[in-house]
Amino acid sequence: MYFKYQQWDERFRKGTGKTPFDTLWDLFQELLTVASGDVAQALRWLTELDNEYGMTDQFDDGYGLGDFVEEMKERGYIREDGEQQQIVITRKTERSLRQRSLEEIFKDLKKGSTGGHKTNYTGTGRERQPETRPWHQGDDISNIDSVGTMMNMLKHSSIDQVNLHEDDLRVHDTDHYSSAATVLLIDLSHSMILYGEDRITPAKKVAMALSELIMRDYSKDSLDIVAFGNEAWKVNIEDLPYLEVGPYHTNTKQALELARHTLHRRKFTNKQVFMITDGKPSCMIENGKMYKNSYGLDRKIVNKVLDEAVKCRRDDITITTFMIARDPYLQDFVRELTEANKGRAYFSSLDNLGEYIFEDYIKNRKRRMK
Repeated sequence: MYFKYQQWDERFRKGTGKTPFDTLWDLFQELLTVASGDVAQALRWLTELDNEYGMTDQFDDGYGLGDFVEEMKERGYIREDGEQQQIVITRKTERSLRQRSLEEIFKDLKKGSTGGHKTNYTGTGRERQPETRPWHQGDDISNIDSVGTMMNMLKHSSIDQVNLHEDDLRVHDTDHYSSAATVLLIDLSHSMILYGEDRITPAKKVAMALSELIMRDYSKDSLDIVAFGNEAWKVNIEDLPYLEVGPYHTNTKQALELARHTLHRRKFTNKQVFMITDGKPSCMIENGKMYKNSYGLDRKIVNKVLDEAVKCRRDDITITTFMIARDPYLQDFVRELTEANKGRAYFSSLDNLGEYIFEDYIKNRKRRMK
């Protein structure tokens, strides 16, 4: 149990532990994510919600949306941008959005499914195992099994004389930890907002949460983020809230190629690609020109994508595809891609996308012993 101390605010709502600002701030961050960081759009939506549901009517002291905006400025969440002549979010808000996404995803994970990245191998590490083995020169003495050591010692000791031999010492094995290099691919093609379903917002939340997790808990890991549509390009972590779907086709080949080249520069034991997509590969760059086909699965494009999957496999790069579409023929393509790479695939809904990715990231961060 822990307690959070902060300055007392008389406006705390009875029974909720939240001030009017906290209540509106939580909703505003959700709207900001959907609006790709557009403060004006998020405020318009917030105003419409307030007009329809009277959210601020429940607050004492007449606290309204104007007060909320002023308080956001005072707290350093938004600022006036003189060049663009508009209100924009600050680095503090970008960080808050990542933290909120991380908390949102983690609260749905089963207790115990997160934590350190264990491998299947034992040796020097941070978490003890119940199994023990003989002590060797260089073993950490803090891992000595006192009970097992004493039982060994008593076998050749007496009441009058206690004899401790080096062979008596037993130590606990510990789990090995290893670092990992990850590239997260996010599909920004037009289909990510088609059919009345917002698929890009959950994808952005996962990217923000994963980046925050790695920066906070696994600082020795690396995370690169690549967005792809007609082409593929790298995205900075600070840019994640601003990602928007465009009138793009899906250049899966170039996305995998950029991921592979990025991981070549990472000197890590484990290298992996997470790809969030809902559509088929529909374009590629050929001889400096775009070749595209939006109708069905074009084998010319598909084969080039499969070639990239094979190259990743040869470089010991595992591709995990998170398919958020249910079309059978698209799932068949994902299965073909997975077979070519010997990777993994999940046909997940938007609700559990984050859980799948976090569990896979933590579970499969294993050292390869050769």
